[in-house]
Amino acid sequence: MKKFTQRFLRDNRAVTALEYGLIAGLIVVVIGATVQGLGLQLDAAFVSITKLLPAA
Repeated sequence: MKKFTQRFLRDNRAVTALEYGLIAGLIVVVIGATVQGLGLQLDAAFVSITKLLPAA
């Protein structure tokens, strides 16, 4: 049991996987915020273009 515990405490793979998961989650949040911001800007641009077009 002592060998298992020592080997488990030296194993860093789980920590590395957790770090990669956190980084991936942060990237997803940043991409989501960016896409949402661009979507709002595009919506405002299309609304202003629509107002400039003559009524058919």
